Amino acid sequence: MHTVANLIQRHPESAHAIGAPGRSWMTYGQLNGLARSVRSFLRAAGIGAKDRVAIVLPNGPEMAAAFVTVAQAATTAPLNLAYKEDEFAFYLEDLKARAIIVEAGYAGPALAAAKRFNLIVIELTATDPAGMFTLSTEAKGSAPDTVPTAEDVALILHTSGTTSRPKIVPLLQSNVAASAENIRISLALTPEDCCLNVMPLFHIHGLVAAVSASLAAGASISCTPGFDALKFFGWLQEVDPTWYTAVPTMHQAILARAGRNADIIKNARLRFLRSSSSSLPGPVMIQLAETFGAPVVEAYGMTEAAHQMCCNPLEPGRQKPGAVGLPAGPEVRIAHEIENRLVTGVGEIAISGPNVTPGYEGNPEANAKNFFEAEGKRWFRTGDQGAFDADGFLSLTGRLKEIINRGGEKISPLEVDGTLFEHPAIAQCVTFAIPHDKLGEEVGAAVVLKEGASASEREIRDFAAERLAAFKVPRKILILDEIPKGATGKLQRIGLAEKLGLG
Repeated sequence: MHTVANLIQRHPESAHAIGAPGRSWMTYGQLNGLARSVRSFLRAAGIGAKDRVAIVLPNGPEMAAAFVTVAQAATTAPLNLAYKEDEFAFYLEDLKARAIIVEAGYAGPALAAAKRFNLIVIELTATDPAGMFTLSTEAKGSAPDTVPTAEDVALILHTSGTTSRPKIVPLLQSNVAASAENIRISLALTPEDCCLNVMPLFHIHGLVAAVSASLAAGASISCTPGFDALKFFGWLQEVDPTWYTAVPTMHQAILARAGRNADIIKNARLRFLRSSSSSLPGPVMIQLAETFGAPVVEAYGMTEAAHQMCCNPLEPGRQKPGAVGLPAGPEVRIAHEIENRLVTGVGEIAISGPNVTPGYEGNPEANAKNFFEAEGKRWFRTGDQGAFDADGFLSLTGRLKEIINRGGEKISPLEVDGTLFEHPAIAQCVTFAIPHDKLGEEVGAAVVLKEGASASEREIRDFAAERLAAFKVPRKILILDEIPKGATGKLQRIGLAEKLGLG
């Protein structure tokens, strides 16, 4: 199972593969046929197995099918449709893209950026069933009809780059295939499973955990146009999935509307719920499990690992709120934060395994800083701080860059989040560093209150002060209608003080 093609070519042709709410299902036979025609089309346009194809499409079944089929013929580079022209230009040039796939009739900023670099423009027209499409281009050419090998790059993504220039992460066919298999095993996915995808498909979480893992299992995946709390329960009723995966902010929005959708929840056949991409507060995990009557499996992933590194066990009652689970695929260890060696106790989380990127592209400085050799293996530094407990579960204390340093006292923003979440009026919160002229950094928090609930900044501070050491209590608490989020729905601590006018 070393390539994307290996993952999906072994399933019964008549089985459902890709769908969408309100549309008919594409079968595995149709998906395999589409993959062959996409490869023929790309070769006739002069695009070879090592060429890079940017995919700029709305979230949905065509985006999923385009990723899966193009990845069997070339290197895929999915990009966020919401980018502005200069952002597209940066990514297309940085990626060295050869071609770009857009919807037929699209005339937006991605097209203008593509023309700057004379990219081959390919138009996609959606047909039936869900995920099926035809391609067209004015380009003519010829490329050898070779098939990507396990060591060819299947997927290129950029790191989020909140503090520096985004780094290019190439993921090999073998990395994607290994990660999809790891997730399939962790979640015990079978052909009977159906995933409701609400994650964006320009991000590793949706591409690998939802799409690739489902297809590795011969299961089905229903692709929505993206997360929408108002439509979620309608989709849950119509699609009748066995699971879904989301980021914590999405789970919180779902919980906020659960009360008025009790009948749909009662009739749902969810086997489990999955959370990843940022830490799920313990109280939210407990509330989700109680609301849906199904285990909530928190996983720990990142782009450089082709997503999953750790995962909570699936068996009911074995999940640990506040922990990101047991190693689930790669080997996971604790490294010294400065020296290139493995240690016990608290430190920087490091990983090694077949799902880990071979290294950042064109960035020897980042590779020297983030990769090291120890105990005969190559390890990648995740940038996260954490420790294992006596049962082997990993808990994160935060991103090393996000740990708040208040006059030499180190504060985990995740710990403060966990305490604030226990307040009955708080629906969402994020703890972050505020610049301070004497201490260097001070503790701040932004909170969103539950519908109909009320609490003052003073009440919330007093609540925190009863449960936390004085130096950890947020000095400034902002009560907001909405906390600013990144493109994937994640709350971003770095730079939040500046965004909120506190920097």
